[in-house]
Amino acid sequence: MRALKIAAGISISMVMLVANTLASADDSTESQMTLVKTISGSLSPKSVAASQNGLISAHNMMYNHTVTVYNSHTLELIATVKDSVNFAALGVSGFSGVHKGAPVEGSYSPDGKYLYFTNYAMYGKGFTKEGHDVCSPASGFDASYLSRINLENYKIDAVFPVGSVPKVVKVTPDNKYVLVTNWCSYTLSIISVEKSKLVKTIKIGRYPRGISVSPDSAYAYVAEMGGSNIHRINLDDFSKTLIPVGPNPRAVELSPDGSKLYVTLNISGKVLAWDLESNKLIKKVSTGSAARSLAISGDGSALFVVNFKSGTMTKLRASDLSKVQTIKVCSEPIGVTYDNESNRTWVACYKGSIKVYQN
Repeated sequence: MRALKIAAGISISMVMLVANTLASADDSTESQMTLVKTISGSLSPKSVAASQNGLISAHNMMYNHTVTVYNSHTLELIATVKDSVNFAALGVSGFSGVHKGAPVEGSYSPDGKYLYFTNYAMYGKGFTKEGHDVCSPASGFDASYLSRINLENYKIDAVFPVGSVPKVVKVTPDNKYVLVTNWCSYTLSIISVEKSKLVKTIKIGRYPRGISVSPDSAYAYVAEMGGSNIHRINLDDFSKTLIPVGPNPRAVELSPDGSKLYVTLNISGKVLAWDLESNKLIKKVSTGSAARSLAISGDGSALFVVNFKSGTMTKLRASDLSKVQTIKVCSEPIGVTYDNESNRTWVACYKGSIKVYQN
């Protein structure tokens, strides 16, 4: 138990509440994960995302053409949203008929009203050259769209043009921008929430992927997976600087205070911590073969990384990157998210299931 001082005017019950909260946080960091439930069905989740207000979504690619949404407490399915859109009905000219998408990753608006998800490609009249994981801007693959789900009725109510093979999407904490990395276009798309349109496209380099945004919404951190840098983008003037973290950075997360950056290096199977104030590496650890997605607990005390080729998930103490636990989860774990309210970690298994763990 951490030492607590009782100030004048503060009740003993209040002190005990604070003490219990601190103890719970400590226990959460060091505790062993246990499987609560395996969710199956018509799933092929590339990723999972927590809204932090009661929802978890899974994004099921072109194999199922759906986004499935779950209650983070009861673990029950709330809605299955098809990725099909009628562009004309959504105010987008130049298309006719219904088009399908391919949900890759999702991000919730901070006001809890919307879930945005990227589509690997669009399918239907007018789309003739589906994207591929090996590509460049010269490949000439179709540009795609970002879709928005209204969480009042679980209907897609808007789409936004982005680049070719969009991967990660993040909404800034101030709800000003929606950011999307475009794998084959080598760019970052910036969409204005207020204007409801694309306002800026920034060149990143080969295979941009992970995105994290500082708590004050001042900077975005974008992983160039085909290179060795994280691009730090000023969201005021869109200037950028490079952070040389090492080859093949895939996923990025920031500490809650914005002082540290955590990154997975996919090929080497490592996770690193980077001090943004001194702009120096703090530490690097191996977690497994093909370290992919990364999640951080709300208090910043624990990190969770899925190791795709090892079939494992590793829980790390964020303060020193020491390993708390490594467990076998499934074949090809590819996505991970952490729900603050329930203290649970959700893992997307690409071959057709979701694993939910209690911390």
